[in-house]
Amino acid sequence: MSKKDNGATLILAYLNEKNRPYSSQDVFCNLQKQHGLGKTAVVKAMELLALEGKIKEKAYGKQKIYFADQSQFKDVNDADLKAMDCQISQLSAEMNSLNQSCRQLDSELKELSSSLTTEEVMSEIKTLKAECSGYRERVEKIKSATNHVTPEEKEKVYKEKNAYVKEWKKRKRLASDMMNAILEGYPKSKKQFLDEVGVETDEDCKVVVPST
Repeated sequence: MSKKDNGATLILAYLNEKNRPYSSQDVFCNLQKQHGLGKTAVVKAMELLALEGKIKEKAYGKQKIYFADQSQFKDVNDADLKAMDCQISQLSAEMNSLNQSCRQLDSELKELSSSLTTEEVMSEIKTLKAECSGYRERVEKIKSATNHVTPEEKEKVYKEKNAYVKEWKKRKRLASDMMNAILEGYPKSKKQFLDEVGVETDEDCKVVVPST
């Protein structure tokens, strides 16, 4: 495209290729980004092409519409139109199928992109194998240990613990009853009494009697 024709050759080829009506604004928007045409240049070029009879112009109020000269195209009969419609339907179906395939492939790509790489998977397997090996060793040590507690021994320990706790509570109650009896005629406070006789309570030692 030379600067002299101000984009007219390009615009003429575009209108003939698309063969549909456009305003100068439409042509400017469609060609400006790729070819860098200015809006004023597009308007002037289209007016010149219409003046020369290379394209057709129709005015709708203040709006002007331009389209290719239809006389340059051969006539199309009904059979050809039906064939074109059929081809359009086939191509549309094919395009829809391809779009669906593209969406499916995009989904698979996103899934694969978020998955571990082969190197990462191998590293993870190595780590898990090492952990499994450590767990096996611990299980074997537990199985081979000779200090297992039998259910009978466990039951015996619990019974002894309950007996000791009951005795503890019994003695604590007896001691408390005796001290309360003494404190009825004692002129000082309970704390002073305990200090004088040197008694330490469970609370002083921060000890709680276990439940049986």
